[in-house]
Amino acid sequence: MKAFTVRKAVTALMLAGLVLLPLYSQLSGNIFILTLFTRIVILALAAASLNLIMGFGGMMSFGHAAYLGIGGYAVGLLAQEGVGSGFIQFSVALAASAIYALVIGALSLRTRGVYFIMITLAFAQMAYYVASGLARYGGDDGLTVYKRSDFSGLINLSNRTQFYYLCLACLFAVIVLIWRITNSRFGLVLQGLRSNEQRMQAIGFPAKRYQLVCFVISGMMCGLAGALLANNTDFISPAVMYWTRSGDLMVMVILGGMGTLFGPVMGAVVFLLLEEFLSQITEYWALIMGPLLLLIVLFGRGGIMGLLGRLNRG
Repeated sequence: MKAFTVRKAVTALMLAGLVLLPLYSQLSGNIFILTLFTRIVILALAAASLNLIMGFGGMMSFGHAAYLGIGGYAVGLLAQEGVGSGFIQFSVALAASAIYALVIGALSLRTRGVYFIMITLAFAQMAYYVASGLARYGGDDGLTVYKRSDFSGLINLSNRTQFYYLCLACLFAVIVLIWRITNSRFGLVLQGLRSNEQRMQAIGFPAKRYQLVCFVISGMMCGLAGALLANNTDFISPAVMYWTRSGDLMVMVILGGMGTLFGPVMGAVVFLLLEEFLSQITEYWALIMGPLLLLIVLFGRGGIMGLLGRLNRG
């Protein structure tokens, strides 16, 4: 009971901090921290979407960043062609991500283990090279988004505070959706498939169908993060889809606590703050961060959430 209370208290403090951050930014005059945490919230959303298939579904996708790029390019390409409506841009981002996830899932779910990982990686790299070859839209140099998505005056994405709260609302909505999914009959079947797929199939559950639906939902969530990311940076490039970005998302999930509701959010906050802090100290920050993350993974089984859960028992 105490372990649960520690996790609950730390999670509540983190969420309260995220909600009150714009107030601190305004009072302190520190605009950078709001910009930094806007990026953190967006990538936390992407990490949460990966956690749905990896933590709850047992599907180790190594190409999840592809949906970040697809969602971002949906916004960038439409803006470039004169379609500035956020309702259209975000709808296309979700639809394109869903279709790509459907294709990847339908093929990759025919395999297991390392073969599944490699197929998801191959599809992500395919999307990366396709985007790199779009000479009309910047190719390797990326595409500048000159005007942010227009939501007919309902919200102004050029306003830092309004945009931050939009990203935070999307993150909370995704977390609530994941909670509803994982506590539904569908989610329980999905977690059963993660534990013992053969037994679940033997009692009559269509495993691949459940996993494919979950895969598509996860892709759509990450596509939403991609659309927000393009608006945040006013720029989208193929680098967003590179395999190292997928690796970063996996690290966030594992670091925070795979298979927990708020673990990916915690992992994203810690990972990106460490990255920002260490990069200001030395250009070789990755040499410091790598061993730190390794120690946490080795000695903090279950990630940060698991470590918090063992504090009172230690």
